[in-house]
Amino acid sequence: MSAKVLILGGARSGKSLLAEGLSEDLARAGGGQGPIYLATAQALDGEMAERVAGHQARRGRGWRTLEEPLELEAALMQADAAGAVILVDCLTMWLSNLLLRPGLSQEQARRRCQERARDLMQLVPSLRASLILVANEVGLGIVPENTLARAFRDLAGSLNQGLAKVCGHVFFVAAGLPLALKGEPTALPPLRG
Repeated sequence: MSAKVLILGGARSGKSLLAEGLSEDLARAGGGQGPIYLATAQALDGEMAERVAGHQARRGRGWRTLEEPLELEAALMQADAAGAVILVDCLTMWLSNLLLRPGLSQEQARRRCQERARDLMQLVPSLRASLILVANEVGLGIVPENTLARAFRDLAGSLNQGLAKVCGHVFFVAAGLPLALKGEPTALPPLRG
């Protein structure tokens, strides 16, 4: 049986560390290959390139990395296999990439994001691989002042809610500490962050 895990939290909360540790432990428990890191970020400037390099160095050599900023569903289907462990980091960046894609009006981009979110929610339960999804919880702050930022917040909140419904385990991470919101943590390897 494969695990479907959603890990939510704020920026620098420890989400990625928790997700990486859980991915490694699930891969080790499954006796198969190392985990797959499905990266949605694009290193479009020097600062982002440094962040990506830091994540890669922290993970080490036991990981296989796939980079896909837009076609997440296709990348998941391609990497899917019984016994595989796939970490998607992060859904918030993927949503941002979709929303800011050139050539679409803001309304077209918003509708496209909603369609893709529904597609992802339908795909997740059918995957044979264990899947760990990382997303920012962006709705805890003040109401953004502009339309684009409010649309992004609303889309991210809807995506997180939908995925929480289809995932067997949901965690919220603050200050590096995971709080189980859904699922029995004892069904997973011990959490480490």
